[in-house]
Parts: sequence; structure tokens; C-alpha cells
Amino acid sequence: MAQQKTLVSLDIGSSKIRTIVGITQEKKNLINIIGVGISPSNGIRKGMVTDIDEAVSNITASLEDAERMSGEPIHRVFVGFSGPHIETYDSRGVIAINGPNAEITEDDVDRVLDAARAVSLPANREILRIIPKSFSIDSQHGIKYPVGMTGIRLEVEAHIIAGQKASIKNLEKCLYETGVDIEEIIPSNLACAETVLDKKQKELGVVLIEVGACSTNVALFEEGTVVSSAVIPVGGEHVTNDLAIGLRSSIETAEKIKIEYGTCLPGDVSDREEIDLSKISKSDSHSVNKKQVAQIIEARYHEIFMMVRDELAKVGRDGQLPAGAILCGGAVKMPGVIDLARESLQLPVQLGFPNDIEGIVDRVDDPSFAHSIGLLHFGNRYGGSRSLLDFDFRKMFGSLSDFFKRLLP
Repeated sequence: MAQQKTLVSLDIGSSKIRTIVGITQEKKNLINIIGVGISPSNGIRKGMVTDIDEAVSNITASLEDAERMSGEPIHRVFVGFSGPHIETYDSRGVIAINGPNAEITEDDVDRVLDAARAVSLPANREILRIIPKSFSIDSQHGIKYPVGMTGIRLEVEAHIIAGQKASIKNLEKCLYETGVDIEEIIPSNLACAETVLDKKQKELGVVLIEVGACSTNVALFEEGTVVSSAVIPVGGEHVTNDLAIGLRSSIETAEKIKIEYGTCLPGDVSDREEIDLSKISKSDSHSVNKKQVAQIIEARYHEIFMMVRDELAKVGRDGQLPAGAILCGGAVKMPGVIDLARESLQLPVQLGFPNDIEGIVDRVDDPSFAHSIGLLHFGNRYGGSRSLLDFDFRKMFGSLSDFFKRLLP
């Protein structure tokens, strides 16, 4: 009989905190969702804890809701981590091969990755992930899995994701006070990719764009692995702020307008349509032009997608990704966002929904749950590292060969 295990994800966003409980069977990618808990995220701002007591209260509420629905006690969680304070770097590591017959072993790969870790970072930064993009042996480049090959010089091109130490420590403290242990902290863009992207898309070349409340996470995949990633400090809340300023309304009213009347396509809205704010707000009584609302929203989303395009241009992939762009996150459900993204990025675009799930699918079949479900898939496929801030292939993937075989087409 196949062995079952229970996994729990905790997506701590700037807008909402989501807890998902799932059951998996050994050697199966399908996850049975049995519990969902959602609470406001009032103690978190831009991926950083701003009020520990409030954050602990909100996290506890989300965990308790998921426990009640699933009937499972929650002791350990995979935690999603994002925000503008996340930074990425590219690094190179080089070592000499001195083993018998100059054959490369897993220990050699460990050593070259350690060499790549020796990048100069600010004192307040901590490495969360180091991801090998490709290896080189002597003059042979573009190698995915070097173990077993022969050479005298091994190099690695690596991508590093780092976070602010203080933010990570504060997050850890919040989780400690809720009484749950952290299985692992996982950057948002890596988690989303586990459920939204398939193997073929990662091989061909695809950009994953997660538009959250305060930031937009971007991850570019080619040949099965991450080529580059970035965090853009603009998200859905900036659209709300723009509306509040442009329409001279309260933030609360602007949020309602965005949700009930928002669209990214001003051309589809009549010049004469008006929105009577007294019907949706107690604090605002004037009327606003619906086309003006659409123009404000379009301008901010266009800015977000152009900033994504700038990131692609930095690595020479502007308009050159066969699998196009996949959008996820709560802010991508705005009407017209796909058309605007397609026009701005000059790429094929589609929404990304969580895949390989069963159970109470209707509760989580939404682009805003990509991060939460992705955390479960990440934990199911790779297991958890006990070290929160260290990246170790053997802890995380069982062995280097297991990891690289997942990258091979």
C-alpha cells in the first residue's frame, strides 16, 4: 500500500495569508487538498513583518481554519516568501578536478557550488537559494549534469536568490510564536513554477509572472532551469492607490471600484458611463467616469508589464520565448489583463492555474492560489531541508543525480 504523507503550505502575502493542507501518496505528483485557511495579512507589508503581534494573530487564524477543515493538526509548514527586499545575483564558481582519473563526482559539484556561493553580498543579506544554470568542463560548455564526466577544470554558472536577514528572522519569530515549525522557506517564483509550469514550457523558454499585492515576481526558465529572476516593487495595491488619487476617493472605495468595475481595456468602456460612489461607499458620494477608471488601471498594469519586459531585455529574451508568459497571482484576474500583457510583452500569454490537484479543487482553482499549491508540490517533489537559509542538494533532492535528472528533457 502506498504510503501517504500530509503537507502544509503557508503563503504569507501582503494582502492575505493562505494555509493549504494536502495529502500525497508516494511516487505520485497528485495532491489531495483537504483543508484551506485564509485570513487578512494586516501585520505584513511588502513581504516584511511590520507588527509581530498582529502577524501572529493573522497566521494563527489561517492555520486554525485549515486545521478545522482538514481535521489534521498542523505542526510543520512550507513557508512562501516574497517581497521587494528579495534580490537576485548571478555568480560563477571554478574548481580543479583532482580525483582518480579526473572523473567528476558529486563532491566536486558540491565544491563548485560552494565556490559560486562566495559572492560578495551586503552584510544584511542571506542566501536563500543557489541554482545551477549550467556547467562547463574544460572547454565544453552547456553541460547540465557533469557527474561521471572527465576533465581537469569544472565551472558553474549559478543564479542566487537572497533575502534580507532581519525580515527572515522576524518571519521565523512569528512562526515560532504560532507553535509551528518551519519545514523550509521557499521563494515565491520557484514555488509557483512547480504547479503552474510544465516540463515542456521550462525547456522551450517561458517567463512566469506573479503579480501580488505589493510586488511582481518574475522567473525566466530555459532548458529546464531558472535562467534569471527578479522582484519588481509594484503590484495590485499600487493600482488601488492610483485610483484613490486619480478619483479623489478613499482607499476602501478605490479597492471596491477596482474589484467591481475595473478593466484594463479603456476602449471597451463608453465615455458616458458613470459610477455613483454613494452606492458602494459611505464616505464618498460623488460620481466618477468609468473610462477614466479603466485608463488609470491600464496605465499601471502597462508599467508592470514593461518593467517585466525590461528584465527580459537584460538577458536577451525580449520577445524571444516560445512558451510565452504565464500569469498568476491575485492581481492578474483583472478583466483585459491578458490582452494588455500580450500587447506589452509581445509574447503569447495565458493565465496560470494550479495543476495536479484533487479534493476541494473548487476552493483553490484560481491563479491567486498558485503560490500556496506550488509550495505543496515543492515539498512533495523535493522534500524539506531542515536548514532554513542554507541550500544543500542532498538534503533537498536526496542526491544530485535526482535533481539533474528532473532537469533533463
